[in-house]
This record gives sequence, structure tokens and C-alpha cells, in this order.
Amino acid sequence: MDDLFAPVSGQWQRVAPQLATVRRLLIAACAGIVLVVGIVLAILLPDVAWIGVTLAALAILGTGWGWAWAGRNQRSWGYAENDDDLLVTRGVMFRRLVAIPYGRMQFVDVQAGPLERAFGIATVTLHTASTETAADIPGLRADEATRLRNRLTELGEAHGAGV
Repeated sequence: MDDLFAPVSGQWQRVAPQLATVRRLLIAACAGIVLVVGIVLAILLPDVAWIGVTLAALAILGTGWGWAWAGRNQRSWGYAENDDDLLVTRGVMFRRLVAIPYGRMQFVDVQAGPLERAFGIATVTLHTASTETAADIPGLRADEATRLRNRLTELGEAHGAGV
């Protein structure tokens, strides 16, 4: 079954480990807010302290689950450049492989929020006329995102996409 998700030629290029770090920081920030709210509720409303305690426990459990998820999710992302298309794969339990023909690409978008920029990563998004074949590649190092954007633009023009 793994052959179904193997690239036609070459190897999968993996995304940077900083993607997991950024996601873990976001998870920890959200869980921290929920934890503080839970503690404040438990202190201010002693009659229904169980609500605050439950929120605090969920925040702690959610952080643990999110920590593990972020690492597994980061390791599941990959892309491979073939002669006629770009393959993007992701997913652990539900794996997905998207093949985007260079001739179908309309434009390539590079995005990076403040946290991503602080860790030197970006997301490359490939847009086509169909939303089903558009694909994101998050967690690319900034220099790799620039290289991939330029290469995909060149290949799109060479294959008649008009990127």
C-alpha cells in the first residue's frame, strides 16, 4: 500500500522541523489561556470549581496530545518534483497525495506569519483552476520556499500555465 504514495522518481523532500515547533508554541499559547481561565474559575467560583478544574485538566491533556500531533504531522508532509508535475503528500492516519501538473498551475503564493518568519519558515501554496488540486506545503525553509516558488513559476510558464 505504501507504493501508492511513492513518488514516480526521486525522493520525498521533507519540511523543516521548525513547523512542529511553531505549531507546538501555538498549541501551548492557546492551552495556557484555557488553563488560566480554568484556574481563575476554580478560585472565583468555589461552588462550581469542578468546571474550572475540568478546563484546566483539558488544557493540560490537550497540550500533551497537541505536542505529539505536531511532531507526527510535521513528519508526514513531503513533496517531490517530477518532470511534469509536483507531488505533495501529507497525513498520518488519513494519507493524501496530490499531483499538480505544472501546466495547470495558475499562480504560486508564499506566506509567512510573524511566528513563521521568526523561525525562518514559510508556506508555499500552488493554485489551480480546481480547488481539489490546489496544495499547500507548510514549513519550508525560507530559502527553499523562494527556490521552489521560482522553479514552479518557470515550469508553469514552460508548460503553458501562465503562472
